[in-house]
Amino acid sequence: MEKVIWVARGAADADRVDLRDALVGGLAPTLLAEPTVKGLSMAIDDPASDVAAPVPWPEGEPVLLATISTWLAAYDHRAAVEDRITTTAEALDLVVHGYVVTESLYTEYGESEWCGPRDWPDGVRSPGVLTVGLLQRPAGHDRLAWLRHWHGVQSPESAELQPRCRYVRNLVALPLADDAPPLDGIVDEAWPSNAHVADPDLFYNGGGDPAVVQAHVERMLTNVTAFLDLDTFRSATMGEYLFRTPSA
Repeated sequence: MEKVIWVARGAADADRVDLRDALVGGLAPTLLAEPTVKGLSMAIDDPASDVAAPVPWPEGEPVLLATISTWLAAYDHRAAVEDRITTTAEALDLVVHGYVVTESLYTEYGESEWCGPRDWPDGVRSPGVLTVGLLQRPAGHDRLAWLRHWHGVQSPESAELQPRCRYVRNLVALPLADDAPPLDGIVDEAWPSNAHVADPDLFYNGGGDPAVVQAHVERMLTNVTAFLDLDTFRSATMGEYLFRTPSA
C-alpha cells in the first residue's frame, strides 16, 4: 500500500467554512466510495483552528489550506481519486499537488501523557488542533544525514520538550507532477488545544517558569536549524479529520 498526500494551496482570505464543508461534506464521501481508497484523512484550515502557526507564513504567498491523504494499493491507481480532488480544488480555486510519501506514525493518540486514546468516530473532527509542516532539505545537506537527524534527533527531542498528542512523519518519495513545489517531508503534529500552540509556556512545557521555556526554545532551535532552513519551512494550523484508517 502507498500513501499519497495532496497539498492544496490558495488565497489567505479563502472562506474557511466553505472550504471545510466542500472537503468534509462533498469530497470525502466521493473518495470513500472509490474502491481504490483504502484509507483517507484530511487536515483542513477550518474555523476552529484559528490560531497562529509557530512559524508565520510569508505574506503574499499562497497559503496551505488543506492536505488530503489517501492510501492506495499503488499510486499508479490514482486516476479516479486525482480527478475528484482536482475537480473540487478547481471549484474552490485551490492549486493541488500530489506527493507519494512513506509514513511513520511516530506517536499515536494515547501513547503520550498529554492525550488519551482516540475515542471519537471516523469523520468527526479530532479534538485540539493540528500543525502541518512542509519541509525542504537544505541545499548541500546529505540526504541520509538529514534524514537521520530528523528521525533520530529531532523526533525524540521534540517529544520530550513538547506536549504532542500525535506525530505523523511523511518522507516524500516522489512528486506526481513536474511542477510540484519541492518538498522532502510533510509532518502532522496534534496538540491538546489551540492554547497549547498559542502560549509558549504550554507549547514548550515550561510549567510556568520562563527560564525553562527559554531553555527548551534554545534546544528546539538548535535541533531544527541543524536540518532545516527556516526561510523555506512552512507551517499551518488545521483541523484533523480521520475518515478511514488503512487497517479498517
